[in-house]
Formats: sequence, structure tokens, C-alpha cells
Amino acid sequence: MPNYVVLNTESHRNLSVITEYSNEYGDNTSNIMTFPTEFGDVQSEYPILFRKNPESGEFSSFAMLGFGANENLFLNDRKWSARYVPAAIAKGPFLIGFQNQEAIGKSKNEPVINIDMEDPRVSYDNKGERLFDEEEKQTPYVEKMITILSGIHQGIEFSKLMFEAFIEHDLIEPVTIDVQFNNGEKVQLQGCYTVHEEKLKSLSGQALEKLNQSGFLQAAFLVIASLNNIKKLVDMKNQKLV
Repeated sequence: MPNYVVLNTESHRNLSVITEYSNEYGDNTSNIMTFPTEFGDVQSEYPILFRKNPESGEFSSFAMLGFGANENLFLNDRKWSARYVPAAIAKGPFLIGFQNQEAIGKSKNEPVINIDMEDPRVSYDNKGERLFDEEEKQTPYVEKMITILSGIHQGIEFSKLMFEAFIEHDLIEPVTIDVQFNNGEKVQLQGCYTVHEEKLKSLSGQALEKLNQSGFLQAAFLVIASLNNIKKLVDMKNQKLV
């Protein structure tokens, strides 16, 4: 069970974080949440698809990593075989939290970095990346995590607005993914959604301009382009079968 605490020098000056990727760290997943703020990097490596929460009806984005429940085709000898690691994986045991702070007589929730002390990547014997240096300053690794967490935080807000716009223009359509591997095995993935390319093309100039100004038009094109990576995943699967 996760045990998130606020990262601080007093308690965590001697901590390190193992930066390898492995099944034991929960990296053996066939999909991982992704955010529009990273679509430009994600679409060069992974298919980007949407899913719908059956209870709330809300949409979210995910990067496809494999075809089976616990299959991550990018895991290779404790390394990640792609140029870009999705932020939800790259963040490791960290999470953005909010802490109530008093400032000039007013109370305000400020973002803080939390670390999961139960995460198996957290090390007490100098394995991996140190969190603080000898002067108790944050290391470049922590600064990198702050950048990643900030991108996730911004991406969550951007994602809500993006899907509102997509729904407004009826741009989301269900898609079924059918693939067959060299050994004859067939897989069908249902419950996925993507951007309706034809409806996107038929939008009025005013609607397209509005989407473009918001950054949602670029996101839509990146999602469509990313679907070409399904063939790449099929090729990776075939190589592993050999």
C-alpha cells in the first residue's frame, strides 16, 4: 500500500531512487496514462488512444505498450527500449501533492513533491540516483522529477479542456484494434476511442481556428498520427515471439 510523504532534506537526505525499469516496479503494463502536454514526444513511439470511464463518462488518454494484460514490449533487460518514456512511468515513486501554507495572513494550497516510501525503487544504500547532495541541495535528478511532475499536473488540466472541445465537436469515435502475429495468434482490443479524422476535416474554418488557438488541433493530429505505431508494436511482438 502506498505511503506518500512530503519530500524533505531532514528525513530523506540519504535516500536514493533506483531508475531501472522492471516488472517488480510495476512497469509490466500494456498501457499507461498519457497527457496532451507530452503527445509530441509520445506519438513518435507509441499509439495514443482514449478510454471512457464507465461510471463518470469522462475520457482519458493512454499510450499503448503491449497487447496482453501485463505485456510491456518496451521492457528490455531492466531498460526502456524507446527514446521517450511516458511521464507517468518516468516519474518513478514521486507524486505532486498540495500542502496548506499561510502567506500574508491567507491560507493557500501550494504544490509539493511527495515520495512513496513503500515503493521498491526507494533505496537506503545509495543504489540509483541520490535525492540530495552533500550540501543537502536537491540533485539534478530531483529537478528533473519536478519538471516531469509539473508537466503531468498541467497535462491533467489541459486534458479536461481538450476532451470537452472534442466532445463539443463530436470528434471522438470508438475503434476496435485487430492484429495477427506471425505465429497465427489473433488479438482484438475493444473499448478504445480515437479522433474521428473525417469529422475533423469537415469542421468549419472557425471551429478549426478555435481548436488551433487552444492547442487542441495539434493534439488531435498527433493522436491520429500515433496510430501508425500499432504496426511497430506488432513488429516488436513478432520479434519477441521468435
